[in-house]
Amino acid sequence: MELYKTLEQAGLDPVKVALSSVGQLYAMSEDNLLSFKHSLVVESFKFHYQANEFFRHACDSRGILPSKILTADDLIKIPLIPIHLFKANDNHKLLSKGLNSIELEMRSTGTSGIPSVSRRCSDTVDNAILGIYAMYREFLKLSKGAGLYLCPSTEEIPEMGMIKALNLLAGLLDTHKFMVKNETFAPEDAIEQLKSWGGTFDRHIIGPPFLINRFIRYLKATNTRLKLDKNTFVITLGGWKRFSGDMLSRAEFNQECIEYLGVREEQIRDVYALVESNVIAIDDENGVKHVSPFVHFSVRDPKNLESEVEPGEIGQLAILDPLSRSTPGFILTEDLIRLLPKKDGAGRSGQRMQYVMRLPESKEFGCCAVNLDKRLDDLELQQQTACPIVS
Repeated sequence: MELYKTLEQAGLDPVKVALSSVGQLYAMSEDNLLSFKHSLVVESFKFHYQANEFFRHACDSRGILPSKILTADDLIKIPLIPIHLFKANDNHKLLSKGLNSIELEMRSTGTSGIPSVSRRCSDTVDNAILGIYAMYREFLKLSKGAGLYLCPSTEEIPEMGMIKALNLLAGLLDTHKFMVKNETFAPEDAIEQLKSWGGTFDRHIIGPPFLINRFIRYLKATNTRLKLDKNTFVITLGGWKRFSGDMLSRAEFNQECIEYLGVREEQIRDVYALVESNVIAIDDENGVKHVSPFVHFSVRDPKNLESEVEPGEIGQLAILDPLSRSTPGFILTEDLIRLLPKKDGAGRSGQRMQYVMRLPESKEFGCCAVNLDKRLDDLELQQQTACPIVS
């Protein structure tokens, strides 16, 4: 809290300072980082309490005022917005700013077909972009190379949050190519594109897990083994559950990337993100996901959401995101995760997470990628494409 006040007194926006200081935040002690996050969340709570009638009513009905969130232990008292409300017809009630201030609207549609609509004002867009780029640089250190995007372009699906986040990586690369066009994917073209970049660029493969897995299945079926570059990254973002309900095994996925793409395990990096939040968690070189140091995760007991589970236990994820100004960033997700302990010798402070699964009672699974997965499969059956797919 003292650091927050010092920044304010200097005329600086503490959120903007945090977004440009990811490495410095991770270098803080655990206690100091938690105290700083607490101050960011409290200030966000004050803003939304004053600006948002729907959220203020939820607070008042429980007798929760910003003045009662005195320590990090009190963060659990902040009322949460169930994530399904972003799918409601009246989701405009979630806005803390007027509709005329909304700069960007993003959507994510799972198996229900009902879109989750996330609206961002200019301040929130600034914060989200700064935060995502800062995390990409912290964990990937990308500034050059070629990106093979195994997904549609933002030109085809401009409102899809997953692709929007992945597309930000393109600004760090020398060149890139989207390989899914008009809901079709030709793996032969992807191979040729990778070969054309060979010897000139470090070649990165970027996309949702199921599409990269689809590419690997083609390589496997045709007994084709590639050898990518020592600085290659295979970057995934999106759910690990297919439209059929089958889960992709991360361990098997990694092993097949190693065998058929010629990369090392530390080159395979998964990203956790939600269209409704500005959080991003990225694998480090050891495969451990680090939560954005300016966002706080609270892992709740699904049977008693007023209580947190013990560290290391599986619980329902609640996100406290102080970057959001257009809507309150205090979201109860339908994801089950566990927070991991910091190992001896680990260089970064902050929270570490392991995604487990969606709540069993969740009415849908997956993000927008799961519907693309189904459309590609349906199209292949209809057109009997030349792509050999094996089970």
